[in-house]
Amino acid sequence: MSKIVNLKATIRGGAGKGAARAVRRQGLVPGVVYGDSQTPQIISLTYKDIEPHVNTGRFLSTLVDVEVDGKAVRAIPRDVQFDPVKDRITHVDFLRLGKDAKIAVNVPVHFKNQDLAPGIKAGGVLNIVSHMVSLYCPADYIPEDISIDLTGMQVSQSIHLSNIKLPDRVTSASRDDVTLCVITAQAKEEVSADAPAAGEVPASNQKAPDPKAAAAPAKGAAPAKGAAAPAKAAAAPAAKKK
Repeated sequence: MSKIVNLKATIRGGAGKGAARAVRRQGLVPGVVYGDSQTPQIISLTYKDIEPHVNTGRFLSTLVDVEVDGKAVRAIPRDVQFDPVKDRITHVDFLRLGKDAKIAVNVPVHFKNQDLAPGIKAGGVLNIVSHMVSLYCPADYIPEDISIDLTGMQVSQSIHLSNIKLPDRVTSASRDDVTLCVITAQAKEEVSADAPAAGEVPASNQKAPDPKAAAAPAKGAAPAKGAAAPAKAAAAPAAKKK
């Protein structure tokens, strides 16, 4: 079962945006506790008290005893709002939990014994599909995490939530059989047999030789050895006899 966090809160008089801004200027976080067929309580909490718990990443699946005017109220956080620019906590909603209440919560999934998976040893890659799973459980029996043992997993083998033995009184909150992970084969780069070698110009880019250019010697170049000399100028006509 996950641990229970204790937070002290005070009742704040006004509701609405103006009252909430006044609370934030005092270094406090406005919030509300609702549910269990009771009147909602408009509260404020100390920023430095609540911030470390929000930063754990598990706050929305953590049981909280909110102490309001000396009386503890068992609840679970349902929403945390942040300033879009400063990224500071601006509001927190708590759901009051009655006796024997059951709730749906998102629980983190952890993977262990990757070094004992033959598929990974053979070069496969662990592809994590779901880092969180939605579970339905008693409010006072929320698992801290779900641990997945990868021992013996081969390439192309996957693990679904139905393959995992969940704690007592804990069931899946999803109708689908959620895929948690799969070991995939590492992609290989294939070189085409028709691909040109390094430095080679593809045949399609080569120009056909010009037969005229091949026959005519370059300007100023000496004729090739053994080539016939150019014909001499025709002899002058013989002189007429007298």
